[in-house]
Amino acid sequence: MGRHWLTWLDIRRLVVIILFLGLVIMATRPPFSADTGWHLQAGRVTVESGRILQTDVFSHTRYGSPWVNHSWLSQVILYTLFRSLSYPGLSLWVYGAVLAAFAFVYLQMEGDPFLRAFTTVLAAITSGVIWTPRPQLVSFVFTALVCYVLHLFKRRGVNRLWVLPPLFVLWVNLHAGYALGFMVIAAFLIGEVVNHLVNYVTPPSEPTLDWRSLAMVAGIALLSALLLVVNPNTTRMWVYYLETVRIPFLRDYILEWRSPDFHLLGLQPFIWLLLATMAAMGFSGRRADGTDVVTVGLFAYAALLAGRNIAPFALVTAPVLSRHLAPILTRLGWTRRIRRLPRPTPARGALHLLLVLAVVSILGVRAYQTFQPETIEETLRKDYPIDAIEWIKEHHPPGKMFNPYNWGGYLIWSLWPEYQVFVDGRTDLYGNDFLHEYLNIELARESAGEKLQEYGINLVLIAPNSPLALYLNCTGGWEEVYTDDMARVFVRSSTASSTGSAP
Repeated sequence: MGRHWLTWLDIRRLVVIILFLGLVIMATRPPFSADTGWHLQAGRVTVESGRILQTDVFSHTRYGSPWVNHSWLSQVILYTLFRSLSYPGLSLWVYGAVLAAFAFVYLQMEGDPFLRAFTTVLAAITSGVIWTPRPQLVSFVFTALVCYVLHLFKRRGVNRLWVLPPLFVLWVNLHAGYALGFMVIAAFLIGEVVNHLVNYVTPPSEPTLDWRSLAMVAGIALLSALLLVVNPNTTRMWVYYLETVRIPFLRDYILEWRSPDFHLLGLQPFIWLLLATMAAMGFSGRRADGTDVVTVGLFAYAALLAGRNIAPFALVTAPVLSRHLAPILTRLGWTRRIRRLPRPTPARGALHLLLVLAVVSILGVRAYQTFQPETIEETLRKDYPIDAIEWIKEHHPPGKMFNPYNWGGYLIWSLWPEYQVFVDGRTDLYGNDFLHEYLNIELARESAGEKLQEYGINLVLIAPNSPLALYLNCTGGWEEVYTDDMARVFVRSSTASSTGSAP
């Protein structure tokens, strides 16, 4: 008699299925962020014009200036998804990235499905802060893929290094985070050299690549670096990442580029993952692999410098944690208990199937609630001045606009081309000096009025309690024409009568 098909769904497969369904549930959230708007608009212009944007058209302060649009291909994909499926299309981008990244992470792990699921969930909680529809998620996936290719080469004896050069060509056209891939490779090479040195002292617990294999990895890395020129910005991309991280304004004022504030609960899983990995390395009884030590150390260092690096840290660290937890659990008898799990039967398979369907139902309900128009609008209203934007569309006040940095991306999506922004999230385009000049205006510091005049500003959209709003409210030449709990709109007095005021 043949085996019943329901016996396929045993407890181990059930854990894996529920794990990845759970990741999708975690990733189901209102799909918009501060930079999503300008990425969508850039994708729209590229698709409709048939040319890649390489000069700025979205701001009046940098209009016509060269723009290193490193994410042009991601923008096309994001806009195409949005045009076809609206906000659920943006979530598909997030779902695909999260599932792909953690599939590569899961395949690198050791231990039973329960241990792998626990470690994956911890890494997911750690990295979830960046799960938004932005090109940044490309680097999230590709970092995990580079780790997986090197894992196969070192621990499985499977050579897939040929994947890396075309991967980096694609990466450099999708997002400028390709530097993360080279960080992984550099840590890998340094770690293997460390292994060779330590092997003279203590016997290895992990495989160590010979010098010829290391030379092969280094050669592939060099070829990949040379191929980064295959993009619209050519050789500029060799140094672009360094140019960006050297902008002091990023480190001083942009949250994701600053050192993490671990008083925030959402960032504390980084601490849990780091401490758990250190403890597991200490108690596992295995000699720590040099590659693991260097990789975890390098990415932990990067994460402590900038919060945006917490997510790649989670990807590279989770497999290391599993490799050292597995022998600890074996000593504690966990492995024996797993082996004693009941054999699969049709009845148990049916119960497991019901559990899967229940989780799918939860996912469906969550997705339905998340993508309701009123839910999306409510979410957008928490972060952006929706009513003030509608007032501007209705009354069309003339002149150039001043706006806050964090609203720039959404304003590009909602008001361009009728209005160009003063500033938005493209910090590399504006540069450090201009961004500090913008900040001085928003904080109403000395000469703010003169700077508004110098830039020809006739329309100011600003947060209600901003220093600039208070300054304009008591300064001659400006009139408040709209206000609500989210924003205030000011126009120069000479044009206020033609636009009308909010009731």
